[in-house]
Amino acid sequence: MTRSPRDTTLDGAEPENDESTHGRQAGPGRRAFLAGAATVGAASLAGCSGLLSIGDGGDDAEPFNWIGSGPGQRLGQDGTPMSAMPALEGSLTVYSGRHEFLVGDLVSSIESRYDDFSISVRYGGSSEMANQIVTEGSGTNADVFYSVDAGSLGRLAQAGRARPLSAELRSLVRSEFNTEEWIGTSGRARSVPYNTDAYDEADLPDAIADYPTALDADFGWAPTYGSCQAFVSAMRLLEGDDATVEWLEALQDAGVTRYPDEYQVNEAIADGEVDVGFTNHYYIQRVLDNRPDAPIATAFTSGDAGAMFNVAGGLVVDEAGDPDLAENFIRHLLSAEAQAYFAVETFEYPLAEGVDPVGDLPRINDLDVPDLDLARLARMDDTVDLMREAGVEV
Repeated sequence: MTRSPRDTTLDGAEPENDESTHGRQAGPGRRAFLAGAATVGAASLAGCSGLLSIGDGGDDAEPFNWIGSGPGQRLGQDGTPMSAMPALEGSLTVYSGRHEFLVGDLVSSIESRYDDFSISVRYGGSSEMANQIVTEGSGTNADVFYSVDAGSLGRLAQAGRARPLSAELRSLVRSEFNTEEWIGTSGRARSVPYNTDAYDEADLPDAIADYPTALDADFGWAPTYGSCQAFVSAMRLLEGDDATVEWLEALQDAGVTRYPDEYQVNEAIADGEVDVGFTNHYYIQRVLDNRPDAPIATAFTSGDAGAMFNVAGGLVVDEAGDPDLAENFIRHLLSAEAQAYFAVETFEYPLAEGVDPVGDLPRINDLDVPDLDLARLARMDDTVDLMREAGVEV
């Protein structure tokens, strides 16, 4: 049956990537440094990026707490500062699939910068917010849809509910992180956290397929977690169902330990309960944020599902009252300040050129990311069935 995008919800179940509060403090300004205070870096940033604070934006605003060393000290030196972007004026409504505890301070900081700008944000899951826009049809209040993953952005765009973005905005990120209708604003990489007391990085395989058989390790994972199921879906797309089942069975044969979420996988690695895991990269950084001396580090595989890269991002809804304002708000999420916020506060990968990750992570250009249509991950409804076929309890 053909469905109209104006009167139905979107097809496909989204494997939501839970933005867990595990390891996070009650707000910025309370963080332990990952590798010592980046005092020099913070000073140079203040001269380069304009607004480097959150809160009311005034003289008493609490500054971003810069952490990390090396590339992290240069956060904000390049990129486009908010001061060089078009001023925001008017009112805007954002439907956000990103949780308020992660991005609420940033949104408030952007709003406080402009006297004639006000923003209303409705928070919920990405699938929920996308479906709400479709259900509301031409009467939607949404000007911007802000998603935790590319799948929801792609499905809403395919439903005809997004306006084309300007070429100038799209040029702010690499081509694989945008389409004509949506643009990524921050990213997360699949990774292999490992206990440094058990392994050196040189001991680890370069291919995700080799892990269950090449290492005599105690493995950990979170198979009920949306991010993990998206990873398995990526393996299906890249390697096929038979190879994926074989890998899952080998992992089960190796005696993999299950955890309820990926942060706890990394805690277990840091505690020495298991040696190696399969998680998003930022959970490792959250553990190190609380425990800088924990024996845990990040490894990456090359060009396979273990190296997949997903993005959070935004689009301008087709019924936006002021499309230029909506696009310029998304532009602000790609400012040097906002990109540094994502790197420091949510431990994600910045996507704008000239803003580097923190925590001794490689730059995006140094990651060997597979060629994968991220929007397809949202429609892999039978991934859970395939995991059960391989003996995984999900």
